Amino acid sequence: MRCRPMPLMADANAVTLFLCGDVMTGRGVDQVLPCSCPPRLYEPVVTSAGDYVALAERACGAIPRPVAPGYVWGDALAVLERERPHARIINLETSITTSELAEPKGINYRMHPGNVAVLEAARIDCCVLANNHVLDWGDAGLLETLETLERARIRVAGAGRDLAGAEAPAVLGVAGARRVLVFAFGAEDSGIPAEWSAGEGRPGVHLIADFSERTADRIARLVDAARLPGDIVVASVHWGGNWGFDVPSAHRRFAHALIDRARVDVVHGHSSHHPKAIEIHRGRPILYGCGDFLNDYEGIEGHERYRGDLVLMYFPTLDAATGELRRLALVPMRIHGFRLCRPSAVDRDWLRGVLDRECRRFGHRVSLRDEETMMLE
Repeated sequence: MRCRPMPLMADANAVTLFLCGDVMTGRGVDQVLPCSCPPRLYEPVVTSAGDYVALAERACGAIPRPVAPGYVWGDALAVLERERPHARIINLETSITTSELAEPKGINYRMHPGNVAVLEAARIDCCVLANNHVLDWGDAGLLETLETLERARIRVAGAGRDLAGAEAPAVLGVAGARRVLVFAFGAEDSGIPAEWSAGEGRPGVHLIADFSERTADRIARLVDAARLPGDIVVASVHWGGNWGFDVPSAHRRFAHALIDRARVDVVHGHSSHHPKAIEIHRGRPILYGCGDFLNDYEGIEGHERYRGDLVLMYFPTLDAATGELRRLALVPMRIHGFRLCRPSAVDRDWLRGVLDRECRRFGHRVSLRDEETMMLE
């Protein structure tokens, strides 16, 4: 008999979060859900979202349709039930809209508002929107995204109807009277156009100008204005390119400044299409790149050596009194047929080896806790 590890939720002095990277439920994924947007695309080569379904089916076999809202989460739902995090936070890298005003950027993601039940099926608490796809369908697409998530009672961070809304944190109530504050912002080096920046009376994203100490101090002022004693603060940042394990020195300095100056407890980085290194700074975790979590990229050739189909669920458990990290559990998954599945032992060990190699430069190791879970040492 295999013994499953007990979650730490019984400890009233601990707060566990679920974090992941980019969740893209548009384009091909949207086509297999109960409600679908028109499949027309404006990409240089592919003109129909149905072609991405065909590519995935060629690689993994037939995908049923329409699928139930919980289909895409697959085996991840059982992991969430086991770990029972206090708050579930994702980077939603798609617009939720029926807008036809496609931005002329080549790649445009959208999910039909009728499919918001996909997010409800995983009981997502917060969608980070400070990324390079939330305005793919213009201001109208962003505004409909905000309205759809509000109706579903899912908090948002990093984008808003104006600058104040984009800068405001998502406030998540957790055990007792405790709160988790999620601040989100994106950088131009992730591909966010400068004109997408929110302004006075202008919808958009919370775009940061650079990774300077001045920017960190501005974030610190936002945190100080919202933080109450006992709050856990997450800084969710969309930065960097899609491929490669390098952690730019500017990103590292900025992450340290968010912890040192803004007293952030977790730095939740995303934009890379594969998991990157993790660092612990002053007892706080920095996830430099959480990788993709859901997408329609199966069957697309190129960058195979990064194994973008292997993804991670991050479960940091923090001391509720101090915000310091108690443990960081990592649960690997594999995207197969637009669905999250448990990986093979070979795939799990490959991903553990890559993470261990990348984390070693920061003095950390990644080990197996059991057949399903890795731990940051």
